[in-house]
Amino acid sequence: MSGLVGTRPVISPWKTCVVCRSGYGFKTPREFAQHLRDFHCSKEGGSYVCRYGMNGVCPSLPLEGVSDRDYDDHVSRDHVYCDTGGARKKTTSQSSQDGRVHDGHGPLVSTNTDPNIVQDQYKWTIHNASVNLPALLNDPRLVRRETDFFTKTWGQNFEKGEVIPSPYIPEIGAEHFEKYMRRVALRYRKHVRTKEKLGKERDAAAEAAALATQHFKQIEQSRAELDQIKLFMSSHFNLENPDIFNTVFPWTQVEGGKSTQPGAKQSSKLLQEKLSHYLDTVEVQIARQISTKSDAFFHAMTSHDELQDQLSGTLKTIKHLRETIHRLDERMAKESLKIMRLTQTRANYVQLFNKLKIMSSIHETQPTIQRLLSENEFIGALDLISTSQDVLNKDLAGIHSFRHLGSQLAEMERLIDKMLQADFSKYTSLELHRPVTDKVLLTDEERLVSILFGMLRQHKFNFVDVYREEAFTALKAIVKQTIVEAVSAAEDVMDMEGSLADQMRLLDYQRWMELLRQIFDNLVLMLQRAKSFYGVAVDVVGIASGRTKAPTPTAALEDSALEEPEHLHVSVSDDVDVMITEGEYDKTTAALKEMLNSICDYAHDRCVKVMAARVKDGFLERLSSSEFVTLCREVENFMSETENVCGRASVSLRGSLQSHANRFVARFHDERKTKLSLILDNERWKQADVPAEFQALVDHIAATGTLSVPERKTDRESRPNDTLLVDGEKYAVVG
Repeated sequence: MSGLVGTRPVISPWKTCVVCRSGYGFKTPREFAQHLRDFHCSKEGGSYVCRYGMNGVCPSLPLEGVSDRDYDDHVSRDHVYCDTGGARKKTTSQSSQDGRVHDGHGPLVSTNTDPNIVQDQYKWTIHNASVNLPALLNDPRLVRRETDFFTKTWGQNFEKGEVIPSPYIPEIGAEHFEKYMRRVALRYRKHVRTKEKLGKERDAAAEAAALATQHFKQIEQSRAELDQIKLFMSSHFNLENPDIFNTVFPWTQVEGGKSTQPGAKQSSKLLQEKLSHYLDTVEVQIARQISTKSDAFFHAMTSHDELQDQLSGTLKTIKHLRETIHRLDERMAKESLKIMRLTQTRANYVQLFNKLKIMSSIHETQPTIQRLLSENEFIGALDLISTSQDVLNKDLAGIHSFRHLGSQLAEMERLIDKMLQADFSKYTSLELHRPVTDKVLLTDEERLVSILFGMLRQHKFNFVDVYREEAFTALKAIVKQTIVEAVSAAEDVMDMEGSLADQMRLLDYQRWMELLRQIFDNLVLMLQRAKSFYGVAVDVVGIASGRTKAPTPTAALEDSALEEPEHLHVSVSDDVDVMITEGEYDKTTAALKEMLNSICDYAHDRCVKVMAARVKDGFLERLSSSEFVTLCREVENFMSETENVCGRASVSLRGSLQSHANRFVARFHDERKTKLSLILDNERWKQADVPAEFQALVDHIAATGTLSVPERKTDRESRPNDTLLVDGEKYAVVG
């Protein structure tokens, strides 16, 4: 038999194969690597396992297998270009330690004892037993001189000294335990009996465990033998597979079919004996299993008919159970599920119906808005637009057919804003320019309330300024119209050329006073109309802010903490929402009050201009005192009436009247003074004596401040004086 020898020269690892029995040499590393892939590699699935080593195990590559590329890297690194020879090192080292060389497949053969520099460098010698002496002496695991730990400080007698017994600790003897022994003796004997009984049971358990252990060892031995032939029991065993064939016949890849060497015959014989041993092992295991399970086999054979009957009954029972379950499923489960599906379907239909109703309502939004606008229901139209936009954004969001409706509603809302502005301007113009013969203060109140609610709903508070400007225009127009009518009625003035003010100055006192009274009456009527609008607007603003109760037919039957409307005479829906805040309410009411005051002031200003135009030619200066007093009374009556309307007095007309009165009094005083001076200049005066009664009368008036006659004193003689004494000053008296 050819085998590996114990000594061989140092050659490159890829020159020869240390596992194969033949001494064939390789010329190139590539040829050696191909040899390892062909004869010392097994493929399991997609992985490669290196078998180049003792017992077909590579010491460098795990048994799990690697990829093709990793296998090439492993062969190049550990078997071809390694310094120590890879598998060669492991093989030769093991053989050197045992004194034998393994041929890879045959038995171990003896080697000669000649020195080998390659193998001897790994042997253990006495030089490997050297230890570092300082490290040994400083071993931290050893206790350092425990005996002299205390004696070096307290002396040699510290550790060896006798301990004197303490007089406080009594000496304990056997007599101290007699009472305890008598008390526990019965328990101790019972404990001994129980311990003996437990010992017997423990021995029996130990014997059973030993038998079980022996049985387990036999099972493990059988399993170990079976593990050797697990390849033959594999479901993938097929000798047509080259890997399996090479594993079963490991020498076929290196031996030719015509080899006549004795070693080849011996290897074939060993393989045949090995396979025969495997067969015997399998037969023994089968016989052992049959012997251990014989009772079960015989019982299964004897009860086969009974099992068939039971199986038939079980099949019938299962069939009946399935039919019952099917009927239950049809009658109970499916019907219940059908009810649930129908309920869900009904809910979906109801939801779809409600959505279709909403869509139908939204589809009718534009015609409804147009109808409301034709009926002057601005607040209803605006609420409908707001509600429709909310529905479009929430309930009908994403519906393609309504994608343009939102913008259309926004455009209609802007159109309603313009309509409100135009309707309010038109209404105020018609209301304020009505003839003065119409004594109704406020017409079409329902329309006004609707417009105001719409403007408040849109937070458009400029209606106050619009009404103020329109009122100014109306006041100016009514004054001019009144003057034109008065001038037209005067026949002697119609033919005169000039402005309206020049024609008015041609009127006499009576006609001018009638004109002034007519102007005052017309202005008062206009102010009362403005006050009526103010009252209605304040009530509407109060209702819009939630502070005033809406005047409905059922409002008198309800108790409410809200204020009652004072000027509204039309019914308003009681479900009016709060449209403005408290701050907006205060601001709007203040603006309305300021509007009324400004209208009154403007009326006074127009009257002042009328009077100023009349007095340019000194008309008031030519009036008599009675005529001027009449004029003042008319002006005072007008101011009193306007004060009742707006709640405060106006200063412009009063100031103008005061200035004219001052000029009239000054002119009257100058005329009377001049006349009196002329009279005094034309008369002859002579100083007379002052009787004592006159002096007493003057003194009494100066002392009391009242014009009264003092009591006469008869017991006193009095004589006349030359002068009259008043506050210490002397005055001459003529007569």
